[in-house]
Amino acid sequence: MNVLAIDTSTTKLVVGVCARTTDTVTVLADVSVTDSRHHNELLTPLVQQALVAAGGDFSLLDAVVVGEGPGPFTGLRVGMASAQAFADALSIPVYGVMSLDALAAEVATVHPEAASGRLVVATDARRHEVYVAAYDNGDRVAGPDVVKPEELSGEYSAADIVCVPEALAEKVATTGTRVQVEVTPASLVAVADWDSKPHPLRPHYLRRPDAAEPKQKPKSKAIPDVQL
Repeated sequence: MNVLAIDTSTTKLVVGVCARTTDTVTVLADVSVTDSRHHNELLTPLVQQALVAAGGDFSLLDAVVVGEGPGPFTGLRVGMASAQAFADALSIPVYGVMSLDALAAEVATVHPEAASGRLVVATDARRHEVYVAAYDNGDRVAGPDVVKPEELSGEYSAADIVCVPEALAEKVATTGTRVQVEVTPASLVAVADWDSKPHPLRPHYLRRPDAAEPKQKPKSKAIPDVQL
């Protein structure tokens, strides 16, 4: 099975093609880039680039996997809408996965001890906050949540390994060894529930968009209501 993997939950735009069997995930192409402001413009060209690098075109694909966040409103919408559109056009299934679960899986790949211990993963949520989840022996036991990094407590207060962006490493109030790892196409494919029917995509925004609609100014009583 050949799978297109997409994640737009962070500044890293993850795009790749993987070959999946029951026991293995092999990366055929990984064209991921870091660009927080141009996900919309870059996504489709990168998908086409990944397919060429994998030795085929859209007909190569059997399924799509996409990260559902948590992440910013605009970024998630771009990735998930595109993934759904590709799947619909090709009449193939699309599987949504928690992006933090994919991050935790990648940490366990790079640092195998994380698979049998306590792991906390966090990504930058902007506004001086982080998206965070905690795992025990590979199972998510808390989260996803959005909190200030210095206010992490309870399930997030201690871990064997803490995966956090380098810029936030000193701010996160969680004890444990700091590592920097990012989501990959392989980790997205690895955490998808291939034994179940795919669910409708559900973005995890966790808070309102950064851009809010302007408040309406009160109308002057001197201006009459006019119906068109």
